[in-house]
Amino acid sequence: MNPKVTILLGSASDLPVARKAAEILEEFSVPHEVGIASAHRTPEDVRTLAEGAAARGVRVILAAAGLSAALPGVVAAHTTLPVIGIPVAGGTLGGLDALLSIAQMPPGVPVACTGIDGARNAALLAVRILALEEPDLTERYRAWARRAADSVVSSRSKVEGLPPIPGEAYGA
Repeated sequence: MNPKVTILLGSASDLPVARKAAEILEEFSVPHEVGIASAHRTPEDVRTLAEGAAARGVRVILAAAGLSAALPGVVAAHTTLPVIGIPVAGGTLGGLDALLSIAQMPPGVPVACTGIDGARNAALLAVRILALEEPDLTERYRAWARRAADSVVSSRSKVEGLPPIPGEAYGA
């Protein structure tokens, strides 16, 4: 099956970020692929991948990069597909430079941006984008969100040694 999501990394050091995104996509059975191409060192590869993605069935591109984090913007410049940038922690600024680089795109070249190392949220956003045209995926996302909410509610019982908020205060 053709991938619906491409996870593109600026370097091999970003592979842990890709794995976090891939875990979410696998949980939702979303076909995906992972590759490495540098906006600075292999810009023609980035262009070729971005320009050809839609023809291969890709519907969303996740682009993870650190430092100057040019990759998401360069990808967005060469495709009309949604691009979600994932700023990767690192360098002397801990990923803040990457976050600002991805978030501050010029008009006409939109890139969605997660928090630093926000691969899971990037994958979840990709799932929500795909769910616009896939009702089954919408239902799976809703079920996932219910499980996440149930986890929060059940964690309230772990408040020990402190005065807890009563259950009825939550509207329960």
